[in-house]
Amino acid sequence: MKIFKGFYGLSTMILLPFLMGAAGCAAMRNQMTVNNIKPMMTHIRAAVNKSSDVDLVKAAMPASLVQMDGLIELVPDDRDLLLRAAETNQGYAALFLQDSDPAMAAKYFKKARDYALRALRQNRRMDEALDQGTEEFLAALKTVDAEEVPALYFSAGTWMSWIGLAYKDKPEVLSDLGKITAMLDRVIELDETFNYGAAHAVLGVYYASRPEQFGGRPEDAAFHFQQAFAISKEKFLLWQVLYARYYAVQAKDRELFVNILNKVLAAPDDLLVERNFVNAVAKRKAKLLLEKADTFF
Repeated sequence: MKIFKGFYGLSTMILLPFLMGAAGCAAMRNQMTVNNIKPMMTHIRAAVNKSSDVDLVKAAMPASLVQMDGLIELVPDDRDLLLRAAETNQGYAALFLQDSDPAMAAKYFKKARDYALRALRQNRRMDEALDQGTEEFLAALKTVDAEEVPALYFSAGTWMSWIGLAYKDKPEVLSDLGKITAMLDRVIELDETFNYGAAHAVLGVYYASRPEQFGGRPEDAAFHFQQAFAISKEKFLLWQVLYARYYAVQAKDRELFVNILNKVLAAPDDLLVERNFVNAVAKRKAKLLLEKADTFF
């Protein structure tokens, strides 16, 4: 028996490098497979963004989300793939679920946040600081550079959206808002033009969505929305829809609300060709908001 045990242990030691090598080869093959698919994914994304057929894209998105989940199972640490998945899950929740099924939207926002945070945590300082106090967190934020802006933005933006839907059942999540606003401020420091000024738009919604007595800051909201409009040259219509929905409603300015949404509806369909899809969805949202004007004012 002792001889057998010794032989078994020796065999394991001999085989272990080969087993590790085989696992390494499998991981390498998986990465190569995903890398070969990425150019096609990039072209598909561009085609989707240029499409004005909202219903067609909406019907196709669930399959795309499942496909991304599968690819991430193959290469769990691929930063680019994690961010693609975060962006797609965020888009599906914000554009198609938030108004009609908030509970389901919250699930997709959380999923998007988790993917984005996995990418952000590849920065070792941020990985540690996300679970630490404010001082350590703010110090770690300074280590984030321009290349990490997508991970930082999608982490913050999806986190904010999830909290906006989840806080009533989980009020403790509100304690994370300080970290999130600091993340968005850092995005603005590094590249405020990212995604047509998205960090400004998210902060605009945040500061406009609450009454002043509960921490709302209408002047800051107006500033951030104006920055988003300037960066996007008022061609990314979703920012104007959010401005009407949150800022104009909180200010009780029905005239502004109606004028902004009518301006969105009157915009040319090809105002921003590379974002035809989002603009088409924005027009649908504008029409629905106008129909509900009496419920807001």
